[in-house]
Amino acid sequence: MARGYLPILLTVAGIWGASFMFIDVAVDEMKPTVVIALRLVLAALVLVPFLLAQEGVRAGLSELREAGWGLALLGLINMALPFTMIAWGQTHVNSSIAAIANAPVPIFVALLAIRFRPEERVRGLRLAGILLGFVGVAVLAGLNPEGGWWAVAGTLIVTAAAVFYAVSNLFAQSRFSETQPLVIVTGSSLAAALMLLPPALIQLPAEVPSAKALGSVAALGIGGTAFALILYFRMLAVHGASRSSLVTYLVPMTALLYGAFLLDEPIHLNAIAGLLLILSGIAIGSGVVRFTRRREVVPATPRA
Repeated sequence: MARGYLPILLTVAGIWGASFMFIDVAVDEMKPTVVIALRLVLAALVLVPFLLAQEGVRAGLSELREAGWGLALLGLINMALPFTMIAWGQTHVNSSIAAIANAPVPIFVALLAIRFRPEERVRGLRLAGILLGFVGVAVLAGLNPEGGWWAVAGTLIVTAAAVFYAVSNLFAQSRFSETQPLVIVTGSSLAAALMLLPPALIQLPAEVPSAKALGSVAALGIGGTAFALILYFRMLAVHGASRSSLVTYLVPMTALLYGAFLLDEPIHLNAIAGLLLILSGIAIGSGVVRFTRRREVVPATPRA
């Protein structure tokens, strides 16, 4: 395991697990588009000055121009769309369910690799793992006795957001492997904020939200977006899409703890069953866990 991987993985998982909790608080008083637009505006207001201060105004703007319109596309598929989908889903399901439903990112990465990396074929146990993960999503969405059909829709839309995250993982790795993470996060956050501002302005609440809701949005923008994404894209550039997407193993568990202890969310059997099935499917389907014959097993070799 390369130096620095585990600390970054755990930090990002802790921050993103809390993000589901903050979304849950914010959408009680604001529309999903407003929450996410404010989140991204705050992130951009932090990131743009930081980039220009670190690189210099001329150099910073030059790096953004060199990255090109790809940053706008990344902002759409990695922020504007999935962030809003998750926030909408959380108007119908709690933060724990949303975090679990968003977990199958590595499964979608493995599926997309079939198309974009033909040499990576998914069959046998890996295919079984992918199917197991989808069974977990079905259990999570279909066995919720309290939510009804809106809860099913909310769970599925959050799962669909995971597809966009998987696409953005592969896209960022191939397009921006040589671009520094700060430039990636700054440009994509700014682009995503500009995309969501028009619908958000139309849906502004009639009354000023509470300090609790506004504080949650600030935590989402500064911590969950600006800081966490700098760390995540650094991890993506160094360790690759498959290893970086393993953060989704930890996010649902941290979100489950935050929701239970800080929001008093009940933990239902379908949530536990869905979590176990999805994480098992991720482990097998993404190739992290491999079952080999006993005679083929050799001691693991540490990596630098």
